[in-house]
Amino acid sequence: MYIDVLVELKAKKLDKTFTYSVPSILINKISVGKRVLVPFGRQKLEGFILNINNSSSFDYEVKDILEVIDDEVIINSEMLELGKYIQKKTLCTLISAYQTMLPSALKAKNNFVVNKKYETYLTLICDDIDIKSSKQKMVYELLKDEEFVLKKKCTSISDYVVKSFIEKGFVKEIKREVYRNNFSDVKEESSIVLNDEQQLAVDTVVASDGFNPYLLYGVTGSGKTEVYMHIIDYYLGVGKQAIVLVPEISLTPQMVLNFRKRFGTNIAILHSALSDGEKYDEYRKIVKGEVSIVIGARSAIFAPLTNLGVIIIDEEHSSTYKQDNTPKYNAIDIAIYRGKYHNCPIVLGSATPSIESYTRALSGIYNLISLKCRVNNTLPEVLLVDMKNEIKNGNRVFSSVLMDSINERLNRGEQVILLLNRRGFSTISSCSDCGFVHKCPNCDIPLVFHKSSNTMRCHYCGYGSSKLRECPKCGNKKLNDFGMGTEKLQEYVCENFPNASVVRMDVDTTTRKGSHERIINDFKSLKYNVLIGTQMIAKGLDFPLVTLVGVINGDASLSIPDFRSGERTFQLLNQVAGRAGRAELPGQVIIQGFNIDHYSIVCASNHDYVSFYEEEMRIRRMLKYPPYYNLCSIKIKSKYEDKAFNEGKKIVSYLNNNLDKSNIVLGPSSSNMFKVNNVYSVQIVIKYKKTDLLIDKLNYINSKYIDNKDVLIDIDMNPYKI
Repeated sequence: MYIDVLVELKAKKLDKTFTYSVPSILINKISVGKRVLVPFGRQKLEGFILNINNSSSFDYEVKDILEVIDDEVIINSEMLELGKYIQKKTLCTLISAYQTMLPSALKAKNNFVVNKKYETYLTLICDDIDIKSSKQKMVYELLKDEEFVLKKKCTSISDYVVKSFIEKGFVKEIKREVYRNNFSDVKEESSIVLNDEQQLAVDTVVASDGFNPYLLYGVTGSGKTEVYMHIIDYYLGVGKQAIVLVPEISLTPQMVLNFRKRFGTNIAILHSALSDGEKYDEYRKIVKGEVSIVIGARSAIFAPLTNLGVIIIDEEHSSTYKQDNTPKYNAIDIAIYRGKYHNCPIVLGSATPSIESYTRALSGIYNLISLKCRVNNTLPEVLLVDMKNEIKNGNRVFSSVLMDSINERLNRGEQVILLLNRRGFSTISSCSDCGFVHKCPNCDIPLVFHKSSNTMRCHYCGYGSSKLRECPKCGNKKLNDFGMGTEKLQEYVCENFPNASVVRMDVDTTTRKGSHERIINDFKSLKYNVLIGTQMIAKGLDFPLVTLVGVINGDASLSIPDFRSGERTFQLLNQVAGRAGRAELPGQVIIQGFNIDHYSIVCASNHDYVSFYEEEMRIRRMLKYPPYYNLCSIKIKSKYEDKAFNEGKKIVSYLNNNLDKSNIVLGPSSSNMFKVNNVYSVQIVIKYKKTDLLIDKLNYINSKYIDNKDVLIDIDMNPYKI
């Protein structure tokens, strides 16, 4: 028997299968989708069996495989085809596509093992025990009452007694596998009655005949989560399964708690904050059919459920559903592929749908379902504050109205959320005498000061250094710190509001395991009355006592050189505004900025998505951006600046000569982040309408650089950022 094996190496020139022979002793273990250990040159590598090859004539030496690693198939038939789809869609290697679907424990990776977790139990096998001490009696009574008892429960009484019972053959040790995340059952009967809009949304989806994509456009606080749970309840009732995606790990604990109250332990969780062992356990729960619902971030879309009834993507507009590194897949594309495969509906939910999704809904590609009213029927009042006037009055951080509103809420025992979408303490350290700016030596961008660790850090490559005491260029002893991050804002709030108890939620405070959940639970239980954070606090969180949301520098994202900056600003402001007044108490939102008359900010303050959409579409039509055109980004990366630009010019010349005039080729030009970790990046942008005509040209470009060690080509189809 011969098999075709895809080995673990990701090099583009090895993007093919290699044929191996199977020793007779291993033939019965062979199945497509299992991992095998094979000789590869002087190495031993793992790989996936993709085909059983019946040919027996080869003009080269065929080596034997060394070992079949798995007892069960790792990549099923659906996932085998899905990997080929990802390879074609994102122009990645096939092994990259398969590896991204799997937890680390199941990837093809030699010498990497994640062990199962076991607990040791004791069981009584002899009743005829001569009890001579009180501790012997306690251990004996414990074993007599239950068939299996945790060994550590018995050794907590007496380690000596347990050891003696085992040696004398009175009890037997039994090892049982346990999951690292073993949640207790907190299932509750739901007493929530859907309103008419919610019920219509549920009825529409469950009446779906096979595959249908739905856009659930519902204002913040309209009860989308309850709609999701009713839809899932229906599909579980007919023996089906469900996947629920959330955009941020910070949303997972709150979403999981809501689902556990409704569905008990019938849930697996998949996201990047889990350890390798926890992911392995959750994955095996799914494979074994022990759960019917999978909740998680982007990678949960690959959960190996075999009888899908519905896929739900919450906050579908979020850029986190697009993976930045290879393979650069979009979870929504994968959801649609799997929806077609399983012939089931897809529900994309958002209060601020992406421009592309809303266009698809209006054109009939998606089915539009609207939730126009909040469950409590009250949207928060939104005030816009022009900081140009406030600064003249000496108010550099908080406007007078925001200061008064914070004091008022804290005095009433209510809670406040403050959004500043920039972490760290200060954003630039510079010399006022000579203009020197403290930059990252690897990336040529300003370092950010983090006061808690007293370090200057690069948010791109991770470089860190101590804070300069004097200017290295002119010797000036006084360096100025400009800008404000969440860390500095926290210090400012503590200094100016004596009755404020402040917690911060950003990348720096959520690095430890369980920190997202701890911060959310502490704030919800009123341990803190002010929550400061970056964009991770803007979506999905529900705190009944939050009656005020303040946005510092609400127009900052408009200055990012990206055609989606207006859309991102509208989404961020609308989403964070939705955290206020979600229960019985009325809410207020105060947005501060210097460019508050921009249409994205005005529309967000009026909760007016449709007007924002119409204005944004007008601009995109004029500038030929999505949804009127598709985009492709080609980044040419090299340690040598001149080589990056020279190869970029060659690629542009090839594209102009081989694409018709319906395609627009821009560049080469410096990428937004021109130098990161001592690698220069040059970008070409293609605006196109027909994917099939472009793919062949991109594959050709990829092939020309397979052996080029000085230049890396990075292609991104429909990037979220350019």
